[in-house]
Amino acid sequence: MHAPSRQQHQVPARRWRIGWLLGIGILVNYFDRISLSVAAPQLQQEFGLSNGELGLLFSAFFWSYALLQIPTGVILDRFGTTRIGRLGALLWGVAATLTACAGGFAGIFAARVLLGIAEAPGFPVSSKATGYWFPRRERAMATAIFDAAAKFSNVIGVPLVALAVVHLGWRWGFGVSAILSVLYFIAFYLIYRDPSADKKLSAAERQYIVQGGAAEEGVSQQSSMAMLGYLLRQRKVWGLSIGFAAYGYVFYLFLTWLPGYLVQAMHMDILKSAWFSAIPWMFATLSDLFVGGWLIDKLIARGHDETRVRKAVLLCGMTMGMAVFGATTTTDPYIAIIWITIALSGLAAAAPVGWSLPSLIAPRGGTGTVGGIMNFANNMMGAIAPIVTGFIVGATHSFTNAFLVAGCMLVIGILAFVFLLGPIEQLPEPGVSPD
Repeated sequence: MHAPSRQQHQVPARRWRIGWLLGIGILVNYFDRISLSVAAPQLQQEFGLSNGELGLLFSAFFWSYALLQIPTGVILDRFGTTRIGRLGALLWGVAATLTACAGGFAGIFAARVLLGIAEAPGFPVSSKATGYWFPRRERAMATAIFDAAAKFSNVIGVPLVALAVVHLGWRWGFGVSAILSVLYFIAFYLIYRDPSADKKLSAAERQYIVQGGAAEEGVSQQSSMAMLGYLLRQRKVWGLSIGFAAYGYVFYLFLTWLPGYLVQAMHMDILKSAWFSAIPWMFATLSDLFVGGWLIDKLIARGHDETRVRKAVLLCGMTMGMAVFGATTTTDPYIAIIWITIALSGLAAAAPVGWSLPSLIAPRGGTGTVGGIMNFANNMMGAIAPIVTGFIVGATHSFTNAFLVAGCMLVIGILAFVFLLGPIEQLPEPGVSPD
């Protein structure tokens, strides 16, 4: 999938093992997230939960996860990827285990809040680590690996957890994700180090990474709050955050409402809607890897301007996302799923570009904070989009206006990327004037 040059063939590939380790982490991360939706019917029956209480359980993860993104980014820049990555992976397993052992609503709610706290560092750690481990010419593919894992989790995670729930009961649905989380913590603890501390990294590969423009290791010399205040005054950071929030709105709309849309608007049964829902996510995974990853690295390696390549894929992907408008024009489920597949594939191609940007534009020691700001905006849409969609569908008995709102959000995101983000270049450190 990654087509290395002759020079790259001569360099050991320790960095790609790290890249796949980060991708597996995000995959396990998403198994933990989706386990509740699969186990929900059994939970509701066993504990006599109302729909309102079930809704609170669904939202518990997103609120703690989103609200902790900026603090997590600040902490990540202060204490580093290795320590924060280990702590987060350990807490994933603890949260999933507590859910499996819970005796009612309060226990499950508390465990889901803890899961949101534990997984808050997941994407910022992966983004920051990728910046350390990969030269700029390989950054797109490396980022696509962990970002595509989030999409692919919808293809394999739901069936895996469902098998456990159906045959072993809802507690084992969380038990499976708990076991996987603990195994990942062990793997991360044993394998991951920053490049400067990794004894298995050869001198040749270290030189290749550094000379290729990898992010400089180290913590900011500024205080955490000074760095945060500085970044919040930067137009680039606002452009990235607003644009990625627009992406997040549509992504989470489909993540939460696609099966319901197919059941309610296209009159499918639950089993058929599950199979149809997998189609867009499979294409999104492939688009993420091949377009958002491989193609970008290939074009940059051939000498094309880095900013133009990344922004072209970013903007084209967001524009393709507006195919969501097409789903409002049909009642044919096959045509609707084609439009949705186009939209999600475009957004998936744009997503790795977005996640590569914190390590490309942040000043030294600020990658985690930029990633936290961006992911806060993104995941607040994870809390808002399902609620807005639910109110619109409930009031109009149609998904048409809900999809129109999603398309308009993408227009705002495109404008932010064009007029606020500007060239993809590193911001000067606080107190340092640009040359």
